[in-house]
Amino acid sequence: MDLFSNETVENKNLLPYDGTVKYYGKLMSSQTANHYLDILLNTIEWRNDEAVIFGKHILTKRKVAWYGEKEFEYTYSNVTKKALPWTPELLELKTLAEKILGETFNSCLLNLYHTGEEGMAWHSDGEKDLKKNGAIGSMSFGAERKFAFKHKQSKQTVSLILENGSLLVMKDDTQTNWLHRLPPTKQTHRPRVNLTFRTIVS
Repeated sequence: MDLFSNETVENKNLLPYDGTVKYYGKLMSSQTANHYLDILLNTIEWRNDEAVIFGKHILTKRKVAWYGEKEFEYTYSNVTKKALPWTPELLELKTLAEKILGETFNSCLLNLYHTGEEGMAWHSDGEKDLKKNGAIGSMSFGAERKFAFKHKQSKQTVSLILENGSLLVMKDDTQTNWLHRLPPTKQTHRPRVNLTFRTIVS
């Protein structure tokens, strides 16, 4: 793996205040990243994401999967998921993220966006199951996509492009003060897989 090393990027907080987001860029060659993408697309137990909104049960085109070191239950959008056991590749990527970030994670929520037309609306990851102000390591594979943050009070926005095989971390009080989203785009028709390594507190 061609590990990314750039101190100036690594140490820069992308948020102007009220949180910490750092982007570490590409951790590996495009060939290695594409290899992982292929494995993730074909070995992960993908399911259409579910949500219960105003009492109505909704299925999204976007697919998700939930893995962890134990059968953690994770509830968001009024739906509870039970974690599946780690795959060898997820463990490899978790170890890589932990080494670079100096954090430890016990679970991973994965998202599969089949094309650019699938995205994620403004939200924050503040579920009670998550370690408060804990780090969330976000690893991206496949299509490059824009990722945006919006401050809950000032409405100031910050955005960047997430590359194939890249790593981003959100931590401290980011989830308390900022929303984030993956806006849809018609510019790409390639799939993107996103891994968000998290810490569940029992």
